[in-house]
Amino acid sequence: MTWNKSPAAADGGDSGQARLRELGYKQELKRDLSVLSNFAFSFSIISVLTGITTLYNTGLAFGGPATMTFGWFVAGAFTMTVGLSMAEICSSFPTSGGLYYWSARLSGKRWAPFASWITGWFNIVGQWAVTTSVDFSLAQLIQVIILLGTGGNNGGGYMASKYVVIAFHAAILLSHAAINSLPISWLSFFGQFAAAWNMLGVFVLMIAVPTVATERASAKFVFTHFNTENTAGIHNNFYIFVLGLLMSQYTLTGYDASAHMTEETKNADRNGPIGIISAIGISIIVGWGYILGITFAVKDIPYLLSADNDAGGYAIAEVFYLAFKSRYGSGVGGIICLGIVAVAIYFCGMSSVTSNSRMAYAFSRDGAMPLSSVWHKVNKHEVPINAVWLSALISLCMALPSLGSLVAFQAMVSIATIGLYIAYALPILFRVTLARKHFVRGPFNLGRFGVAVGWAAVLWVATITVLFSLPVTYPVTKDTLNYTPVAVGGLFLLVLSSWLLSARHWFKGPITNLDG
Repeated sequence: MTWNKSPAAADGGDSGQARLRELGYKQELKRDLSVLSNFAFSFSIISVLTGITTLYNTGLAFGGPATMTFGWFVAGAFTMTVGLSMAEICSSFPTSGGLYYWSARLSGKRWAPFASWITGWFNIVGQWAVTTSVDFSLAQLIQVIILLGTGGNNGGGYMASKYVVIAFHAAILLSHAAINSLPISWLSFFGQFAAAWNMLGVFVLMIAVPTVATERASAKFVFTHFNTENTAGIHNNFYIFVLGLLMSQYTLTGYDASAHMTEETKNADRNGPIGIISAIGISIIVGWGYILGITFAVKDIPYLLSADNDAGGYAIAEVFYLAFKSRYGSGVGGIICLGIVAVAIYFCGMSSVTSNSRMAYAFSRDGAMPLSSVWHKVNKHEVPINAVWLSALISLCMALPSLGSLVAFQAMVSIATIGLYIAYALPILFRVTLARKHFVRGPFNLGRFGVAVGWAAVLWVATITVLFSLPVTYPVTKDTLNYTPVAVGGLFLLVLSSWLLSARHWFKGPITNLDG
């Protein structure tokens, strides 16, 4: 990778602001974010405490410790190819629109409107699904904390109903919308605090939990044990390993936030790419440490996954609870550890709403959303206030299927992972094909390795799209169906049909908003 000096930077000015004018946009948002703040938003959305904790059950059930410890690096390495390719494009086009703007510029004049339409809608719906899944997982964790705090599943503890959980979810979203209505300087502070909390939280938990546990797993168990004791009717080792990768891949999403925050970041053509790459790289390192620390406290996998344990089958909560209870006779320490995770998830959701609103702001600026003039409004604090509340409302609506079926709700996780990665891959695909010969590199670029890294990224996304659409339980019934192809395929049909029936007649792709 290489760094080129931009004229604005050489003159001591803000290269990101100068580049934004070159791309045809006037500055409407307050450009106050430093490179640390930009990184913090992506890092706190990736939030290894959120993703790993939420899908630890999946990791244990499919492949077990071996899949989690080695699969994390498999997913991490390929995720880095996606991040590097996105960072290179971000350096050339540092706008809040991010991915859909990149697709328009890289696909050529003929395909620009269609390419940006498809990419934009996959991106924004994927982001809303991320916020939905993150905040709903926090609501579920609060349910488990209350359960354990009132005696546990086997001690008469209180298990909140699905209606109470959705109320928790609504309250969390309301608070996130309120925080995101504050000036960007406040969001910058919260973002940096969230990044620090995630970092320190990982180190505290990865050391405290296995240290406190009276029984610890052996290194052989952590690094080589391959769990084949799943109840899903799947016995092929490769198949089990692949399904276990979902935990890692779901965790390593959301780093496009650095791109969406570029219009508020100083020297964004440099600092945006740094935010993307550093968020992924640091998350890979600390995430592996968290997986190791927790897994060294794992002994009985079937019991941890059983709905009859004190945490009601929430594996990582049971690990924390048992570790402290075995040492001190009380699981209060484990509940406090869950509180550390809950705070991290809370800030992950907060940063997700921030990213959602900037994407909605940019997409509506280009007229792609219904009532675009409403969502594009910026208040006196230079915050896209209506887009903030829209994002919170849609994320609430996307969680409502959980009242009917948690299986149907899993579609949100599917869209959050696969839908978002499809949006990541599309501009990269255009960069290595249609724009291969005329792509103009920004200050950050991969040099002669750009095309090869880009193809690796595209092929990885194509691979996980297929793998995560496979059945996860046999025999397949309406209650065990993997809703990924249904959810993602349904989203594609909606976006495509809206293009064919309407948008192709009026949507021309990104438009400039410079005066005169």
